[in-house]
Amino acid sequence: MKALFTPADAAMLLIDHQVGTVKLAVSTPHDEIVRNTRALARTAVETGMPLVLTSSQEDRFQGRLFADLEEIAPDAYAARVKRPGVVDCWTYAPFRDAVLATGRKKLIMAGLTNDVCIVYPAISATEDGFAVQVVVDAGGSPTSAADAAAVERMRSHGVTITSTNQVMAELATDWASPTGAAIQRIMYEEVLKRLVEG
Repeated sequence: MKALFTPADAAMLLIDHQVGTVKLAVSTPHDEIVRNTRALARTAVETGMPLVLTSSQEDRFQGRLFADLEEIAPDAYAARVKRPGVVDCWTYAPFRDAVLATGRKKLIMAGLTNDVCIVYPAISATEDGFAVQVVVDAGGSPTSAADAAAVERMRSHGVTITSTNQVMAELATDWASPTGAAIQRIMYEEVLKRLVEG
């Protein structure tokens, strides 16, 4: 497959995975959002991919980012971009500058919610010439209809829609390689274990 995303050429952007905002993501079970977000963060950290975190209005109902992110990626958590309320984080200079500083032109995005916090930066980054994949099952929307509308709008602007397992497999490329083995372990521990051993 041409134009694969790899840990060597992609950056991971986790947007507004906040303890209050997750309550708005009714279209995806909350425990699934947390598991998938953990898997994506661990994949970035354990493969050396740049990881950029951002939050919106932490002092309001949205609250702090998931404690899991601080546990998994303490440096990225400490450096998170705290937005005062800008909806499209791509238009907020400190966030965009943090992404540009990674030097990567391939971006993997996930966040809360898909219909507000992800749809706009995914489209904006695509319009600025970046290749963007949005991991929809590491986010959600207040309704299934809202989620479907967000996906349709992103696709119509050239954003690639993906899932947690799908993008992790793409990043792994080969399960027998050191990187692939590390990603497979993360996928099993965070996503698959409950299915296999449940």
